[in-house]
Amino acid sequence: MRQIVNGKEMVLGTCYYPEHWPESLWKEDLERMLECGIRVIRIAEFAWSKAEPYEGVFTWEFFDRFLDLAREKGMKVIFCTPTATPPAWLTEKYPEVLNGTIDGVLFRHGGRRHYNYNSPVYQEKTRIIVEAFASHYGPHPAVIGWQIDNELNCERDEFYSESDTAAFRVFLQKKYGSLDRLNEAWGTTFWNQTYTDWKEVHIPRTTPSNNTNPHEVLDYTRFISDSACRYAKLQSDIIRKYVKPGDFITTNGLFSNLDNQRMAKESLDFIMYDSYPNFAYTKENYGKFAATLQDRMWSRNLMEVRAVSPNFGIMEQQSGANGWNNRMAAPTPKPGQMTLWTMQSVAHGADYVSYFRWRTCTMGTEIYWHGILDYSGRENRRLREVRKIHRKFQSISEAAGSRYEARTAVLKDYDNIWDAQLDIWHGDVDRLSQQSLFLAAQKSHTPLDSVYLREDTTAEDLKNYPVIFYPHPVIVNPQRAAILEDYVKAGGCLVLGCRSGYKDMTGKCVMDRLPGLFAKMSGADIPEYTRVNPDDEPVYINWDGIRLEAAVFNDQLEPLGDTAQVLGRYENCYYAGAPGLICNALGEGRVYYFGAAFTEETARVFLEKLGVITPYADVLELPQECELAVRKKDGRKYYFVLNYKKTPVKIQVKEALVDLYTGETVRGQMELEAFGTRVYRG
Repeated sequence: MRQIVNGKEMVLGTCYYPEHWPESLWKEDLERMLECGIRVIRIAEFAWSKAEPYEGVFTWEFFDRFLDLAREKGMKVIFCTPTATPPAWLTEKYPEVLNGTIDGVLFRHGGRRHYNYNSPVYQEKTRIIVEAFASHYGPHPAVIGWQIDNELNCERDEFYSESDTAAFRVFLQKKYGSLDRLNEAWGTTFWNQTYTDWKEVHIPRTTPSNNTNPHEVLDYTRFISDSACRYAKLQSDIIRKYVKPGDFITTNGLFSNLDNQRMAKESLDFIMYDSYPNFAYTKENYGKFAATLQDRMWSRNLMEVRAVSPNFGIMEQQSGANGWNNRMAAPTPKPGQMTLWTMQSVAHGADYVSYFRWRTCTMGTEIYWHGILDYSGRENRRLREVRKIHRKFQSISEAAGSRYEARTAVLKDYDNIWDAQLDIWHGDVDRLSQQSLFLAAQKSHTPLDSVYLREDTTAEDLKNYPVIFYPHPVIVNPQRAAILEDYVKAGGCLVLGCRSGYKDMTGKCVMDRLPGLFAKMSGADIPEYTRVNPDDEPVYINWDGIRLEAAVFNDQLEPLGDTAQVLGRYENCYYAGAPGLICNALGEGRVYYFGAAFTEETARVFLEKLGVITPYADVLELPQECELAVRKKDGRKYYFVLNYKKTPVKIQVKEALVDLYTGETVRGQMELEAFGTRVYRG
């Protein structure tokens, strides 16, 4: 059985870098960790040169000594492959392993993540170091699992080396088979881009006014994801040969241009996330996050992690002030915030939480990225808070293995995510709607899931959600449309927003009446559409006397078929009176087509009208400032209540619940302290 994320207990860990500290500190550090409840450490993700200081010369003694000490003290270790930071001898001798800018300028040694996945040389050096690490350290009894690389696609999620161009051609040849099919898919007759030889095909390059072929860029993004997934699998396949029974393989973080579901399915036992809610308070980000609930917004990220692994781990959890010497500057977490942010992760499905880091580094770029201990290593407030968190973990351990409970979902797919990154028409509506749906659900205490529509998704996979929002599925194919139609016919409620269905899988606009493949399903025809004119006042759609802002973009609708009912009309623009909201009955279910992007208020009204808002109102009454998350296991529900305010709030427990922190049965009005958390069992 795995020793963490095993459905049996909650476990605390931390990140530790023995290469940063005198060996004389190791014993003291491990003993202090264990004393405050930390049982697992992550090591070695940036330590290639400690094992291979020169090409082909391996020295094992450093980590052998550390692992032996860890075993002696009873500390468990997650060992990492060190490929995020290749050694200087490698990048100097083999510059072809380096990534670069779109203009072809290579990155140089001195940072991290400066390599490219597709370099044949780097792939071979990766095979050698991973094989060496896994074969030597894998059998050690202190090692319980492996982390692949570190934060794949972090900092750089675009790759512009010559190796990437060569690999991109192979990717396209496999996908299209011929240049004729490629030219057709990319629409290369536009601006005379037609290719007559595969050598003419490149990864995106600098162009006047930064113009791009959107169909090429969409395939390029798919290629980046494919490259990262293949690189993870390269490592995972090697490690699998050496892991002991019960040991696991994971990696950390969710980053752009990466199909995390595919990577997890192909290479991982579960995924880990790096959670830094304090980013909301950096001097660069404070204003940006002010409208998105600040640190509470990280629940949106954790919602995405759950979509990959319903139960997961946190490899790096905020423990101190964060910042680099050249960017980012955030305050030290206030008393209670470490606990709040830890329980935020647990509320969404984490059964393992590891703090970054044990000691604050005294050298390098991250000298201001504080850990639990400051530079001196002295006892401090944060260490005392870790001890309290450990006691809380012990009290809630019965909730390990429970799953986040939501009956409403936002449906996503990577093709549309990646298209929205490039396409400003798509991106503007998608960003607003995704944010608004999250905010409306959070403030109304409506648990919400992210669900990804994939090639192997079936209508059966969606049936647990009576209501699904698919805000702006611009790209769609017949297979996906058929799955959604089956879901609706079986009794589901599907909500679509503007701009749905107007592109095919290549990203080209369809020569059909809009919303294309969604037309029959939604009962909507779109004879005309427009962006909202910034020179005009906000446009509204009236739904049963409720004025909903029709933000960003307006599809002017017409009902299609006898089962389509107009529920709302535009009221204050040149298309006033035109339908803006249509509901179509289909089988046992319904499809709503809303002809605009969703604001927070619009999203709230939909949740209310569709009968899914505040599903636990008969159990708990909470102010908006609190988050409610519910996890379920074996018929029992666990209610996580999180107060993000720096002042106390009143909450109402409306039925008898057990407070797992104290073991007491409680009911009635309670005060939740500043940054306070509670976990109740129903």
